[in-house]
Amino acid sequence: MGLELYLDLLSQPCRAIYIFAKKNGIPFQLRTVDLLKGQHLSDAFVQVNPLKKVPALKDGDFTLTESVAILLYLTRKYKVPDYWYPQDLQARARVDEYLAWQHTALRRNCLRALWHKVMFPVFLGEQVSSELLAATLAELDDTLQVFEDKFLQNKAFLIGSQISLADLVAITELMHPIGAGCQVFEGRPKLAAWHRQVEAAVGENLFQEAHEIILKVKDSPPADPTIKQKVMPGVLAMIR
Repeated sequence: MGLELYLDLLSQPCRAIYIFAKKNGIPFQLRTVDLLKGQHLSDAFVQVNPLKKVPALKDGDFTLTESVAILLYLTRKYKVPDYWYPQDLQARARVDEYLAWQHTALRRNCLRALWHKVMFPVFLGEQVSSELLAATLAELDDTLQVFEDKFLQNKAFLIGSQISLADLVAITELMHPIGAGCQVFEGRPKLAAWHRQVEAAVGENLFQEAHEIILKVKDSPPADPTIKQKVMPGVLAMIR
């Protein structure tokens, strides 16, 4: 059995891995794990990843979890252009710096924006107070400012003149609040220009393909009560 990727393109790190593999011609078998149906909690998937999370990778007898680890594994196993994870010591360190920062910053706030604005009321049937939503969106706005000031600055891409893993991970995060209807690029011309550059570097068709699900997430049907009960503890832990 060749490379297998366990993904749900609703998930931002899954989208990053999907785009990276497709863009670089890496052959893989897609194993879809539907998060909104609770398939990540199934006995079958627990055999793949006991942490009950996507993404996950299987390469023969080797199994790997955690999105950054998977992206780095793919850069090392396959012949991909150097700009994704540069050999230059300081350029690579900049990629590492962003990947270390984003977990508890941009990822957290983009995720909270999606769930508080759309997924709780639409999918789970749980209302979110206007005060909590406003605080969530204010936090996101603050994080976007840090992203621009510290990481993007006046560059075309986060590391310089070419796309890297840092850009790919960042843009897939930002598409979460975009899917929720947040105008994250409005009033931020540098961020908007960066978004256009990343989409062009990835390829418009692949970018749209990877984000089709998140851009339609507002149309998600309400969760079955059994599914809601099953997924709610994980959701609350994920966005706290």
